[in-house]
Amino acid sequence: MTTTALPRLRKSRSHYPLWFYLPAGAVYGVLFIVPTIASFYFAFTRWNMSGTEFIGFENFALFFSEPYLFQGMVNTFIYGVLTSGLKVVLGLLLAVFLTSQIIARGYLRSVIFFPTLVSTVGVGITFTVLMDPEEGLINRALAVLGVAGPGWLTDPDLALISVALVDVWKGVGLATLIYIAGVVAIPQEFFEAAKVDGASAYQNLRHITLPLLRPATATVIVLSLIGGLRSFDLIWAMTQGGPGFTSDVVASVIFKQYQAGFWGLSSAGNVVLFLLVAALMVPLYWKLNRKEVEQ
Repeated sequence: MTTTALPRLRKSRSHYPLWFYLPAGAVYGVLFIVPTIASFYFAFTRWNMSGTEFIGFENFALFFSEPYLFQGMVNTFIYGVLTSGLKVVLGLLLAVFLTSQIIARGYLRSVIFFPTLVSTVGVGITFTVLMDPEEGLINRALAVLGVAGPGWLTDPDLALISVALVDVWKGVGLATLIYIAGVVAIPQEFFEAAKVDGASAYQNLRHITLPLLRPATATVIVLSLIGGLRSFDLIWAMTQGGPGFTSDVVASVIFKQYQAGFWGLSSAGNVVLFLLVAALMVPLYWKLNRKEVEQ
């Protein structure tokens, strides 16, 4: 082969793998890029089935004048931080437990991960029945123990927290799976050397497991926080933002506007939510990854 043919061969090889990206790129473009661009366009219009009318930033002004928007934003941050924090802590503890030498380890892993596969709406309806203050199984079990169960979904102070706990129950399996993959990937030589030095289980966890699980922790934080900030289906299935507006989040406020027929206004709300999540998660993702590189 001549030297002049080498660049041509390298060029043809460099373009060949790109064809494998086309199917995924087409699906991503149709299901994400196109709807995102359309949402940005409709956010500046007053539209319905008969047509559209460009009105500039009027929808955004109306959206920010929504009387319960501030409460919805506060609830969104509380929900996102609470669910993300609990998934990180519980996922890590469960992963450490499920990678130890215990009986029926594989079965327990499948049990922990199973709720992730169940429909979110189905989980919401099920726990709505279980958390019923009068006939719910949870309060009946507490009554047997002599404890008066609260109104999990009817008490304004408990409704959002109750839904968040159900979200953690459903989503902790994915966090656990990510942490298990991280724990299994840690070379055993580190633990063997620590055993020779007389390190305890706590010292192994603190000085070996936790530092080497930083990439897994960053992944769990980012995924769970994005999911928490964008959460809608579980909240709507369980409380619909109630009682009153005490468990409303930004996504449920947007949906109520859509239900009322203000489609352009709800599109503007979607744009605001998208920009809000991006403004929070991009710096956080960059900071977490930079810490991993520095370590």
